[in-house]
Amino acid sequence: MSDLVKDIILPEDQKRCGYVAVLGQPNAGKSTLVNKITGHKVSIVSPKVQTTRRRVLGIQVKDSAQLILVDTPGLFQPKRSLEQELVREAWEAPKDADIIVYMVDVMGKNQENDLKLIERLPHSTPLYIVFNKVDLIDKERLFKVAEPFNQLNKAKEFFMVSAQKGSGVDDLVDKIVARLPFGPWLFDEDQISDAPKKMWAAEITREQLYLQLQNELPYETFVETEKYEVFDNGSVKISQAIVVARDTQKAIVVGKKGQRIKDINMKARSEMEYYLEQKVHLFIFVKVEENWMEKQRFLKELFQ
Repeated sequence: MSDLVKDIILPEDQKRCGYVAVLGQPNAGKSTLVNKITGHKVSIVSPKVQTTRRRVLGIQVKDSAQLILVDTPGLFQPKRSLEQELVREAWEAPKDADIIVYMVDVMGKNQENDLKLIERLPHSTPLYIVFNKVDLIDKERLFKVAEPFNQLNKAKEFFMVSAQKGSGVDDLVDKIVARLPFGPWLFDEDQISDAPKKMWAAEITREQLYLQLQNELPYETFVETEKYEVFDNGSVKISQAIVVARDTQKAIVVGKKGQRIKDINMKARSEMEYYLEQKVHLFIFVKVEENWMEKQRFLKELFQ
């Protein structure tokens, strides 16, 4: 009998389950860590700041424990309506968490802001501070970065990891598991996320927008899955709209003779087929919605 089956039939009072809020500034590696722990693409990742726009749950079973990882938008000073919603989403996560993981980018330039943000976290919830990207920094500089955090007297433990390469992640997971409360699992043992497939598919396309356009990509971009149809032969038809704020932005996304949107479609479709293990027919078009970031319909779609 496999270890997983043994865990599944354990008495409920021997199982552990809990929410782990993963917080930090933009590009600290929160989504990369969640994906690494779950072993799946739960959240999209790109070099562009504020890639994560909503709280996403990544679910992983480890021994007799079910970890429910809450990936959050980066914490920063918001200005526009969308940005305010992003930050509000992030600060909601610690309220119901059993454990807080705060990620610090050791290569970042604003660790002083990390210290201020950590002070705002609830004192009653166990806090693990995770220094990420340690593979990119020498030990002497790393110790200098970590020293002010040691003086906080707030964290339960500190961890040095490379979320991308996976080093140090297993130790972090073991410590989280040991501290989770006893209780029944809240999700099926094979569930990896709470995100509906329509939402997940939209995120995969948005990731390709970020990866392929990079600095050309307008911040004011939104992907909406309008139809998600599964056919009897197992294939899936997905229709999506890429929403931009101006005609000039539409031209950037479509590209010369439509080549860029074709490339985005091809890469996104390939990614969807890989994870869904289904044939995907993907149809993408671009539409202009001026000031969509201030419109409640789109904000509701983002944060429903």
